[in-house]
Amino acid sequence: MSSSSAPRLILPVGTQVVTRIEKRDRAGTLLCPAGAVGEVIQAPLDGTHSYRVRFPDGRELAFRRQNLTIHKHTQREDLAAEAATAERELWGHVIYRCITGSQAYGLAGEGSDVDRRGIYLPPADLQWSLYGVPEQLENDATQEVYWEIRKFLTMALKADPNVLECLYTPLVEMCAPLAGELREQRGRLLSRLAYKTFNGYVLSQFRKLEQDLRTTGTLKWKHAMHLLRILLSGIAAMEIGEVRVRVAEEHRERLLAIRRGALPWREVDAWRLDLHRRFDAAFSQTTLPERPDYAWANDFLVRARRSAL
Repeated sequence: MSSSSAPRLILPVGTQVVTRIEKRDRAGTLLCPAGAVGEVIQAPLDGTHSYRVRFPDGRELAFRRQNLTIHKHTQREDLAAEAATAERELWGHVIYRCITGSQAYGLAGEGSDVDRRGIYLPPADLQWSLYGVPEQLENDATQEVYWEIRKFLTMALKADPNVLECLYTPLVEMCAPLAGELREQRGRLLSRLAYKTFNGYVLSQFRKLEQDLRTTGTLKWKHAMHLLRILLSGIAAMEIGEVRVRVAEEHRERLLAIRRGALPWREVDAWRLDLHRRFDAAFSQTTLPERPDYAWANDFLVRARRSAL
């Protein structure tokens, strides 16, 4: 249900409200301007009738609910409107755009979405403004998400698989010099923390698959495929110190068969367990550092902020 069609609660007597419209009498004389503050003195029994509102001069007028705003909400709405205007400007400050998801993995099928991800660097005046900037820009219609640069770095330092894939995907559509430096130095952001985050993702997805089996007796095979894909990516990260986005050819057909539901769950689960054992073994022998290079990341962020002045 849309916000415009959603039912509204009846405002109680005593609520301070602000008028959205002006009121005039039949002769055209202004009785109440838009933006006037009054108090509800009589509320209707349902949302189809009017409220009676008293104003500071003692005048009482009737208003429908859609023509009234709760007084304490008006400033919040004004700020939200200004913030939305500022956010529209931020789309022009994307410094990195890449393709992730099935297209980048080499596992796209007919009708697969094109998922675009990246980074935006807000100008200083918006970053420091009253309205601030959002942690990410999203466009569901075009499957685009761009993280604010600090948010992106924070997630990368925590070894978030989705963010790390952005830095290692071979499909890059736009890359400003600053983003190019980040790609070149991406190894500084990778550490043994990836073992925990990749494992956590896999385990949560596996629980969902088990739940589906228990409740419906069916599996979401696409999710099973991606669970195995991220295990393969995690093993590569531990073994070679890089996040392998594009699936190796020797695994591609098997993963696509899983997505089609062409393999029995018993075989899929056996592969999952084997990959888990390989992941554990790779972690025990990895040369990745215990933690990422926080100092370099902080220096990079400060330089990025300065460039936005």
